[in-house]
Amino acid sequence: MRRLDKRRKPRKAHVRHILVAAKPDAREILEQIQSARNPLKVFKKLAKKYSNCSSASKKGDLGEFVEGQMVQKFEEAVWAMEPETVPESYVKTQFGYHLLWVHEIILPE
Repeated sequence: MRRLDKRRKPRKAHVRHILVAAKPDAREILEQIQSARNPLKVFKKLAKKYSNCSSASKKGDLGEFVEGQMVQKFEEAVWAMEPETVPESYVKTQFGYHLLWVHEIILPE
């Protein structure tokens, strides 16, 4: 985790994720989401079923976080995504493989 820069206002984001240990699992889950008629509904269902994170009970919902709060690779992927779009890939961190669903990015005023 990085320290927050108190001199500038950080961005915020509301994100869901699915955390799995193995790359083949991440690839298979990603394909299911991408081929779904209602991707967000499938994302929530798969998060509850497969995610290794405690957020699985909330269908992968991490809530809102502030820039600098999550690991760098995770955050870089979040800031690069368009909100409410189907994930195109997964992100590898020291925790495993994350599939992300960005609900909202809140830019400082």
